[in-house]
Amino acid sequence: MKKRALISVSNKFNLVPFAQRLQDSNYEIISTGGTLKLLVDSGIDAKSVETVTGFPEILEGRVKTLHPNIHGGLLAKRNEESHMTALQENQIDLIDIVVVNLYPFKETVTKEGATEEDIIENIDIGGPTMLRAAAKNFKDVIVVVDPADYEMIADNLESGELDEETRKKLAAKVFRHTANYDAMIARYFNESTDERFPNDYTVTYEKVQDLRYGENPHQQAAFYEDVQYKGISLATAKQLHGKELSFNNIQDANAALEIVVEYDEPAVVAVKHMNPCGIGLADNLNDAFTRAYEADPISIFGGIIACNREVDKATAEQMHEIFLEIVMAPSFTDEAKKVLMQKQNIRLLEMENVDLEQSNEKITTVKGGILVQTSDDGKVDAEDLEVVTDRKPTAEEMEDLLFSWKAVKHVKSNAIVLAKNKQTIGIGAGQMNRIGAANIAIEQAGENAKSAVMASDAFFPMPDTVEAAAKAGVTAIIQPGGSKRDQDSIDVCNANGIAMVYTKMRHFKH
Repeated sequence: MKKRALISVSNKFNLVPFAQRLQDSNYEIISTGGTLKLLVDSGIDAKSVETVTGFPEILEGRVKTLHPNIHGGLLAKRNEESHMTALQENQIDLIDIVVVNLYPFKETVTKEGATEEDIIENIDIGGPTMLRAAAKNFKDVIVVVDPADYEMIADNLESGELDEETRKKLAAKVFRHTANYDAMIARYFNESTDERFPNDYTVTYEKVQDLRYGENPHQQAAFYEDVQYKGISLATAKQLHGKELSFNNIQDANAALEIVVEYDEPAVVAVKHMNPCGIGLADNLNDAFTRAYEADPISIFGGIIACNREVDKATAEQMHEIFLEIVMAPSFTDEAKKVLMQKQNIRLLEMENVDLEQSNEKITTVKGGILVQTSDDGKVDAEDLEVVTDRKPTAEEMEDLLFSWKAVKHVKSNAIVLAKNKQTIGIGAGQMNRIGAANIAIEQAGENAKSAVMASDAFFPMPDTVEAAAKAGVTAIIQPGGSKRDQDSIDVCNANGIAMVYTKMRHFKH
């Protein structure tokens, strides 16, 4: 008796040559709908599923393979006498190969303008059921979900049989595929019903690339993409030049990207080790880069640069003077590319929709579990601030206070940022106490701290940070407020003519 292959695919890439090789290997082929038409039109002797089930496709194709004649043929154990007897009594024939890939749910749900009806109709039911049945019975059934496996399978069948280990690997690929498929469907329904933290939290990612190593050379790593995320993402960036991104490159580049989308006017952000080392705003990108560079000309060496405007030749020439790992921007002029590409290893990344930021969940792994939180999208405007000192900030100070508040949000806690004229001049990051972070920022700013503003990501537990700011010549401070000793800090500000405003919002970053 001929062996049988059931073929029903959405992605028809390379299908006809594979089906021809199966037919040449003496397999009888059964199929459905558009797949059947393609095979028959291509000269393959394929039969419809109806000839197996004795039942027509109904409900616009929603029901066609959900039948005992299909699933009995898939799930029967060949070495179990009772299974084989049951098939014989019910006149069910075995199915030896299942070639199935699913309705394009991912392509539909991520398509601009897709309606709920479109999305629902692209939830496959019969396909996953056949795949899971065949994969469960992998010792007896070859299950194929990936067109990339066609050639390997055909070669093995022509020379003999597929060994059990290969069959098991194909089954594992199926369960990964269906888990990914179901997780995307679950996410769609979670989002459409506003279930942010469901009891069962399912996530799925698709591999972008293997990485050379992780944070350190002895660690392995890979980069995965959230395909349902619609905001700006490194996973969809177009790399124009340079060697492959590393694990640390991706981490740092993402940090720079998250900062640069905070600003509407031309902005340049320089990042080292997940912290900004310089942020500059100006009327044009060239001046913005100058400010970001001059904020910390030492730390920017080997850094990551993110821009929210096209990089022109003048800015590229400035960048070319120093060693940079990555430059990201919405676009680069041809002249800018020519300048920057003189260096072989610098990575140039073109980021679409640099002004688009979509809220999403942040996932942090811990031993034996994960922590999930919404992203820190908290923003404040001038009208949201509470002035708590005798003196109010000037218009210029207010502009710098808001600028520095956006910056400190992206600095590891405890965090202090000093800024002046839309430029960071001192950044204290990741310290165990707030005065330690302040001292680092003040020391970096030096004499430039005079008439600068200070931002703190959390309240002052005691007045020592404000005292240090006053001694350095800082004239305005922005902080969340909420300490039991808030009044002590207010008193120091009033005694030194410093304006202080509360955001009533904290920006811890761990």
